[in-house]
Amino acid sequence: MKAPVSWIKEYVDVPADVTTDELTRRLTMTGLKLEAIDSPGAQITGPLVIGRVLTREPEPQKNGKVINWCTVDVGDANGTGEPQGIVCGAHNFEPGDLVVVILPGGVLPGNFEISARKTYGHLSAGMICSARELGIGEDHDGIIVLPADAGQPGEDVRGVLGLDEEIIEFEVNPDRAYGLSLRGIARDVLVSVEGASNFRDPALRDTPAANDAGHPVVLEDTVGCPVFVARKVTGFDPTAPTPQYIADRVAAAGMRSISLAVDITNYVMLETGRPIHGYDADKLQGPIVVRRAVAGETLRTLDGTERNLSPEDLVVTDDSGIIGLGGVMGGETTEMGESTTSILVESAHWDAVSMFRTGKRHKISSEAGKRNERGVDPTICEAAADRVVELLVEHGGATADPGVTVVGTAPAVPTITVRGSKAAEVSGMDIPEDVAVEALRAVGCEVTGTGTLSVVPPPWRPDLTDPQDTTEEVIRLVGYDKVPSVLPVPPAGRGLTRIQELRRRFSRVAAAEGFTEVITFPFVGEADFDAQLIGADDERRDALRLENPLSSEAPYMTTTVLAGLLKTAGRNVGLGAGSFGLFETATVTVPSGSGTSILPVDRRPSAEEFAALDAGLPAQPLHLALVGVGEADGSGWWGEGRGVQWYDAVDAVRAVAESVGLEVTAAGADVAPWHPGRCAELSIDGDVIGHAGELHPKVCDAYGLPRGSVAAEVDLDVVAAKAVHLRPAPSFSTQPVAKEDVAVVVDAGTSAADVEAALRSGAGDELESIRLFDVFTGEQIGEGKKSLAFALRFRAADRTLTEKETASFREAAVAAAAEKVGAVQR
Repeated sequence: MKAPVSWIKEYVDVPADVTTDELTRRLTMTGLKLEAIDSPGAQITGPLVIGRVLTREPEPQKNGKVINWCTVDVGDANGTGEPQGIVCGAHNFEPGDLVVVILPGGVLPGNFEISARKTYGHLSAGMICSARELGIGEDHDGIIVLPADAGQPGEDVRGVLGLDEEIIEFEVNPDRAYGLSLRGIARDVLVSVEGASNFRDPALRDTPAANDAGHPVVLEDTVGCPVFVARKVTGFDPTAPTPQYIADRVAAAGMRSISLAVDITNYVMLETGRPIHGYDADKLQGPIVVRRAVAGETLRTLDGTERNLSPEDLVVTDDSGIIGLGGVMGGETTEMGESTTSILVESAHWDAVSMFRTGKRHKISSEAGKRNERGVDPTICEAAADRVVELLVEHGGATADPGVTVVGTAPAVPTITVRGSKAAEVSGMDIPEDVAVEALRAVGCEVTGTGTLSVVPPPWRPDLTDPQDTTEEVIRLVGYDKVPSVLPVPPAGRGLTRIQELRRRFSRVAAAEGFTEVITFPFVGEADFDAQLIGADDERRDALRLENPLSSEAPYMTTTVLAGLLKTAGRNVGLGAGSFGLFETATVTVPSGSGTSILPVDRRPSAEEFAALDAGLPAQPLHLALVGVGEADGSGWWGEGRGVQWYDAVDAVRAVAESVGLEVTAAGADVAPWHPGRCAELSIDGDVIGHAGELHPKVCDAYGLPRGSVAAEVDLDVVAAKAVHLRPAPSFSTQPVAKEDVAVVVDAGTSAADVEAALRSGAGDELESIRLFDVFTGEQIGEGKKSLAFALRFRAADRTLTEKETASFREAAVAAAAEKVGAVQR
C-alpha cells in the first residue's frame, strides 16, 4: 500500500517535528511495516520551472514528422529574462498555456542530462516535459499543460506537480486489511505517534436514509453478501477530466488513471478501504440479484476473459444474466464507457473466504479483491457510496438520484472475554490493566469490566477474534521494542542427551568411512517407489499422505531414506562426479496410530490429551542410509583402482555398529532395491536392523547411476537401543597368536556369512578373528558346490596356546559348520 504523507495528514494531525522517517519507524514498531519511502522528484535535479508558451511555429520535416519551434517565457530562471527557444514534438498545447520546462543543466530520471543543443536547424535550450519524462506517469502522447493559476513563469514547478511529495509504501500483513486504506493508516498514526491528534474519519459522514425509490436489489445469499448499497447519478459528463489531485493521488498509490468515474471509485477505495463498483445504469435490465453461480454459467469480465464459473462463486445478475463476479471484477456488458451518463454505484460487503477462493480459482488479482478477501469494514458501505456520489456530482456535473437502496445488515461482531492481566503475562512487561484497556480502546474496541474484560472489536478489525488477538494489540501499542530481552539460562553440566551423542557418533563414523553427509527432502511419490522396485505388497509403500503437499508429484512422507539419497547421487553423477559416497541420517515416517486431534490453545492440555496426541502420531524411526558410486580405491600411477563392492556397504554399517560396541551379522537376502544374490540382511543379536549390498541394475538405470553402485539402509533406533554408550577400551593379550586356515565345501546357495557364523559358534572363546580369504568353484569341487577358505586366529589371554589346543579349536569349528550348514572340510 502506497500513501502520500500529505494525504495521511489530511486525516490526522502530526506534530511538525515528526519526520517521515520517525513516522514510519513508529508505524513499523506497531505492526504497519515500512517497505520503502519514495519521492517522485528525487531523481530530478537542476532548474525545473513553470514556462508560458509565447509562440508555436509548426515546421514539417522531410521524414513527415512535424515539430514545433517555440519561444517560452521562463522568467529570470535562465539568468537573462529573455524567452527561451525550445524544440518540441508534442502538439497538445497553444500559445499562452503554462507548461513544465527543464532548462540546460538539469537532469531528468534515468540520468538524462539537459543541455542546449542544435536540432532540426534550431538551438534548443531546454525541454518542455511530459509526465513520463518526469517519471510521474506513463503519458507520453503530449506534454503537461498546467492550470492557468499554477503560478508565474520562472517559478519552481516541483510543488505544483507534487514532486517533493514523500510517498510511503507499507507492507500490509494479510490480517491487517485496514492498512490498505488512508483511513486505517491515519488511525494507526494516531495511536502510534506521540503527539498525533484529531483523527478525521473519512467514513464518518451523514448519509441519506434508505428508501424505496432506489434501484431494486435482491440478496439470495446473505452469508456471501450481507450488505448491498446502491446509489444512482444521472447527467454525468463522461468527458469531464479527472481533477489533478485525484489523478495524482491515484497514481501515487500505484494505480493508473483511466477516467473520471473509475478514478473516483478507486480514490474512495484508497480513502476508506471499501471497494466500489460502478455500472452503466442505462445498460442494466431489471433488479440486481446477488446469488451463487450455477454450474455451466460463464461471464466475460472487464479484462476480456471468458470465465467458466463455479457454484462457489458469488455473482451479480440482472434480467440479462450475470453482470459481475461479486467483489472481484465486473462484467463487460455493464461496463462504464465513453458514453456513460447514468451510473449505478455499488458498495457491498462480501464474505472474505468466498472472495479469496474466487480470486484464486480464476487467477484474478485486483485491488478490490485484495481488500475484500482480507475483510473490510461492513458498516461503511453507505458512507463510501455517498462519498462517490458526492465526487461524481462535484467533478462530473452529475445529479444525485433521490433513491437510496440499502439491503441487509452488517454481521454482528462477537464479544471476546480476556483477563486484564493477560498482556503482562504473555509479554513479561509490567502492563497494568488500565493500560491494556486504554490500548484496546485506542484501536476502537469497546471494553467493559474489571479483572475479566469483555471486548467488542471494531467492525474494521475482523482479525480480532480471540484473547490472543487482543493481547497482541495491547503489546504492539505498548511497544514491541519494550519487551525485555532475557536469555534463558541453560542448565549446567547436562550436555548432550544419549541419543544426541550417539547420532553424532554415527555421523562421524560414516564420514570417516569416506561418505559425505547430505540432507534431502522427506517427500516421495509413486514414481520413487517404482524406481526402487518397491512392490505394491511391500509395507514401505504404505506411506503417509500429506493433506497439503508442496508438490503433487511427491505427496507422501518417505518410508525410506534411500529415496532422496539415490536422487542426490544421480544428480551428482549427472554433474560429472565419478566416484563418491553419500550418507544421510534422517527420520522416516511409518503410518501407525489413529490420527491426531487439535489441542486447545487457551489452556495447557491435560496429560490425557498429550497421551492421546502421542498415541495418534505415526512412528518416525531414525535411519542411516549410504550410497557408494564408482571406485572405492582410486586408480593412479600406483596401479589400478578397485570399484565399490557390495561388502563395502556392509563394512560401513559394521563400522558404525562397532563404534558403540556392537557386532553386525550378515545373511543373504532378496530385498528391493538391491541386486538378488548381492544383498545382505544385517542384524544385531538376532534383530534385523536393515539391508546392504549392490543396487539392482534397473534401480541404477532409473537414477542415472553406474551399474555396480552399492547402498545400505539401517534403523539407528535399534542400534542406539543396544549400544554400549561408553564403549569400554578393548583389552589386548600379550600372548602370541595361533594361526589356523580351514577350507570347507558347501552348497553354492549357502552364504559365506552363514558358514562364518557356524565356524564362529564352534571355535570357542579363544577365537580372536575370522576372515574369508578365498572362494573357489570348479570341477574339482563338484557341480552346485563351492569352496570357502577362512583364516582363523586364536589367542588366549593368559598363556601360549599349544598346537594341540588350536587343532582342537579348528576341529570344533568345522564340526559346527558341518552340523549347521552341511560343510565338508577339504
